[in-house]
Amino acid sequence: MTRLSYRLFLLAFSALLGACATGRGPLAVGTKNTDKTFNTVVVDAGHGGKDNGAYRRFGGAEKIATLDVAKRLSRKLRESDFKIVMTRTSDVFIPLEERVAIENAQENCVFVSIHFNDSRRRGIRGFETYYHSGNSVDLAYRIQSKLMTIPSSANRGVHTANFRVLRLAKYPAVLVECGFLSNPREGGEARDSDYREQLADKIAEAIVEQRYGAGVYRASRAKPSEPAG
Repeated sequence: MTRLSYRLFLLAFSALLGACATGRGPLAVGTKNTDKTFNTVVVDAGHGGKDNGAYRRFGGAEKIATLDVAKRLSRKLRESDFKIVMTRTSDVFIPLEERVAIENAQENCVFVSIHFNDSRRRGIRGFETYYHSGNSVDLAYRIQSKLMTIPSSANRGVHTANFRVLRLAKYPAVLVECGFLSNPREGGEARDSDYREQLADKIAEAIVEQRYGAGVYRASRAKPSEPAG
């Protein structure tokens, strides 16, 4: 290797290390930073149709709980003047690639996927929020922080993940695990309409504050015709 080539190699290697150190290097490649400008929210209700997701006697089928929370979240965000696109509005199966395509077809948006967790150990409980792109970090932490204001909640943290709906997203994208259906307490709460309303409310508050700042969000209550399912 010539001296010039060696210098070029060192410069390139140093730039790579610098990008990694910021946390917004390789993770953010190909992702548009819209976390302060978005006017559209893609709300993804996990699982559906032939895919039940987790299924526990405490909390029932994950696909039912995720759809109900997603509908409530969508209503609250519409009331805050966001354009809402839902990946599914009924009990149908939507492939992961199609969910990503729905998000990536939008302009100036963020993506929020709603899930519930599962474990063989009944004692495990708590909220988790996942992200992949560095442009999604702030939204992930804000959602987790708001969920932790729910009384007696357990914090399982914010984590990076290689989930397809996050990895292939071209806008900020997060996946929220709204508690463990396998836990007697959280599984029972997941069946409760008031609790689902509270989950949707906290996530909506985080999204609105991410876009417009603190103190803007105004909570609303579920309509009488909106059952838990």
